[in-house]
Amino acid sequence: MPIQFNEPTRVFTLHTKNSTYQMQVDKHDYLLHLYYGSKIENQDMSYLLQYNDRGFSSNPAESIKDRTYSLDFLPQEFSVFGMGDYRESALQLVNTDGSFDVQLKYGSHEIYKGKRKLEGLPASYGTEDEVETLVIHLVDEVTKVAVDLSYSVFEALDTITRSATIINGGEGDVYLEKVMSCCIDFMNRGDFDYMTFYGKHTLERQVERTPIRHGKVSVESVRGCSSHQQNPFVILCDQDANEVHGECYGFSLVYSGNFKATVEVDQINQTRFVMGIHDTGFRYLLQSGEHFVAPEVMMVYSEQGLGEMSRNYHALIQEHICRGKYKKARRPVLINNWEGTYFDFTSEKLASIAKDAGELGIEMFVMDDGWFGVRNDDYAGLGDWFVNTDKIQGGLKKLVDEVNSYGMKFGIWFEPEMVNEDSDLYRAHPDWCLKTPTREGNRSRYQYVLDMSREDVREYLYESITVILKEANIEYIKWDMNRHLTNVYSLNLPANRQGEVYHRYVLGLYDLLERLTTENPEVLFEGCSGGGGRFDAGMLYYSPQIWTSDNTDPIDRLRIQYGTSFGYPVSSMGAHVSAIPNHQTGRITPLNTRGVVAMSGTFGYELDMNKMTEEEKEVVKEQVATYKRNYDTINYGKYYRLTNPYSKERFVAWQFVADDGLRSLVNFVLTKPEHNPPIINIKLQGLQPDRKYRVAGTDECYTGAALMKAGYHLKEQFGDYTAVQIELELCD
Repeated sequence: MPIQFNEPTRVFTLHTKNSTYQMQVDKHDYLLHLYYGSKIENQDMSYLLQYNDRGFSSNPAESIKDRTYSLDFLPQEFSVFGMGDYRESALQLVNTDGSFDVQLKYGSHEIYKGKRKLEGLPASYGTEDEVETLVIHLVDEVTKVAVDLSYSVFEALDTITRSATIINGGEGDVYLEKVMSCCIDFMNRGDFDYMTFYGKHTLERQVERTPIRHGKVSVESVRGCSSHQQNPFVILCDQDANEVHGECYGFSLVYSGNFKATVEVDQINQTRFVMGIHDTGFRYLLQSGEHFVAPEVMMVYSEQGLGEMSRNYHALIQEHICRGKYKKARRPVLINNWEGTYFDFTSEKLASIAKDAGELGIEMFVMDDGWFGVRNDDYAGLGDWFVNTDKIQGGLKKLVDEVNSYGMKFGIWFEPEMVNEDSDLYRAHPDWCLKTPTREGNRSRYQYVLDMSREDVREYLYESITVILKEANIEYIKWDMNRHLTNVYSLNLPANRQGEVYHRYVLGLYDLLERLTTENPEVLFEGCSGGGGRFDAGMLYYSPQIWTSDNTDPIDRLRIQYGTSFGYPVSSMGAHVSAIPNHQTGRITPLNTRGVVAMSGTFGYELDMNKMTEEEKEVVKEQVATYKRNYDTINYGKYYRLTNPYSKERFVAWQFVADDGLRSLVNFVLTKPEHNPPIINIKLQGLQPDRKYRVAGTDECYTGAALMKAGYHLKEQFGDYTAVQIELELCD
C-alpha cells in the first residue's frame, strides 16, 4: 500500500518506488513532518525529533511548563503565522475579530484509491491503479477555520502531489492573506543547492544553481503569469548532485499566475521549503461556509541524480497532466508564417507558402498574427476576432480549403486575453479591461489586458473563437499572451475583493480553456506568451505543447531547451527552424544545425519557403523524414542530457532512447571550433548494456556497455556550429 497509517503511533507513511514521506500527529495534535527521502520501510522516523529549550522560541499553551516544545523549530507539515513559528509560513489570515492567530490541529483523515479533481484548477490525474490519495483534516477549534491537506502518491514515478483547501467553518468573514500549497521541513539539512530557472523574453529558463544560506531565498513572479523571468519549477539537491548521482527534490507548481517558491535555513540549520500563490497583491475573502482551493505542487524525488528526476517529470506530465487526443497522438510538422511575413501578407501569399511546404513533407500551415480586425501592426485590432477580408480575400474558409487541398492541415493564432484601444471591442467595452478607474492605464505592446475574471468577457471570447472554428476546418490554435498584468483592478468586484483579481484572472482563463478544449477535442492547442513566458504545468493541462521561446536561434536554444528539460518533457517544447541571419540574434548557422536543434521538440519551420534554394528544400525534406522516423523516440522515449551547455566543453550533446531501449538518437552541436582539437568522446546513457547497436548507415556495431562506459568517438567537426545526428539501431 503506498499510503499507510499506524493508529497507535499516529504516523502517516507514503511510499513511492524509491522514496518515503512520513509525518506524525504528535501528543498535542500538531501535524509534524518526519522524513522525505530515500525509501525506508518499517521504521517510525519520529526518533529524529529533537526537543530543546531554545531562547526566544515560544511555547504553545498546551505545553504548560515544557520549554523544550516549540513550533519555532519543530518540523511542520503546514506552518501558520501568528502562533510562535517565526519561519516562512504556509498560511496567513485575518480572523473575524482582526487577529492573525491560527492553531491547526488534527481532526481526521481519509485514504482512498484514485484522485479527485481540484475545483476550477488544473491538476494531475490518474486511475485507481495508478494513484492513491490521503486527505488530512486540520481545524482551529476556536475560529473553526479548517485546512484539508491532500497528498496523492504516484508510486511508479516517485511522485507525491500536494494541495490545500482552506475552509471557513466559522460564523464571520475571514481574509486569506497567504496560502501556500506545500510546506516541507528538512531536519538537519542546511546544505542543499537551490536550482532555479531564470530568464527574460527570448532567453527563458536559464539554469542557476547556488548553495542555500541562512535566511530566505525566493524565486517568484508578480507579473500575473508564471513569466519569462522565473519559472514555477525548482530543485533542491545535494551539492555534489549531477545527472546520474545524488539526492534531488523537484517541485513543480501546477499554476499559471503569480507564484513564490521560498527556501529558508533557520537558526539550527534546518531547511524549510514553501511554494504556492504569491502573497503580494493577494487578499481573498472567505465568507462563512466558503472554501479556497490552492493549486497543486508535484514533488518528484530522485536519489540517482537530476536525469532520473527529469525523466520522471517527463512521464508524469505526459501521462498525468496532458490530456486529449494529442496527449499521445503524433503531432503534425508545421510551418508558421510569422517570421516569413510578419503582418505583411495576403491569402495568396499564405497559400503559396503552404503549397511549397506541403511538397516537402510538412503537414500543417499556421497563420499567425494579422489576419483579423484592422490589424496591420501592433497598434490596432486585438479583440476584434473577425476575419480581415482585405488580407484574406474570399474569406477564411476559401483559404483553409485551398491549404487543405495541398494535403496540409490549417492552424490559426489568437491572443484572446488582450485588446488594443484602437478596436471595436475597446470602444464598446472599455470597462472590460483591468484598469484602476481613477488612473490612466499602463500599456504594453500597445495593449490592455481584458478582465478574465468577468463571465461576460469570457462569454464574448468563447463565442468569437467558436464562430471562427465553425467557419473553417481549423485543427490547431496558438494561444498567445504578449504582455504582463498591471493596474490589476476589476470593475466587476467591490473594493474589499480587489485582492482576489490576480487569482480570479487565472481561474477565468482556465475556465475558458476548459470549455474550448473540451468542446473541440480534435484541435491541437499550443500555449504561448511571447514565447515561453507562461511555460508551466498548469498550461500543459490545456495545451500539450508550448512555444518554448520567441528566440529561434539554435545556439541560444541549446541553453533554453536544456533548462526547460529539467522539469518539462521534450514533447511539450515548440521548436522551429527559422531563416538566417537569425531575426533575434543575427547569427548565421547551418540549416542542418537548425534542424537538429529544432527536432528536440515539437518540430516545425518559421520562414518563407519560397525564398529557399532547391538544395535547401532537399535538406528540409530530409529533416522532416528524419523527424518522422524518430518521432516516438524523440517525443516519448527517455531524454538524457549528455553535456552541460554552460560548461567549458566546446560542444553540446544530448540523447533520446526509445522506451524499449532498442533505438537511440544522439545529437551533437559544435559550439567552439578550434584547430588541432582534442578527441571528441561522448559517453551515452540508457542503452541495454548486453545488446549491440549499429550506427545507422554504417557497418559499425558496438555493445551498449561499450558506448556507455568507454564512449563513442565522433569524427572531428569543422566550421561554425556544425551538427551531427547519430541514429542507433540493434544489430544483433
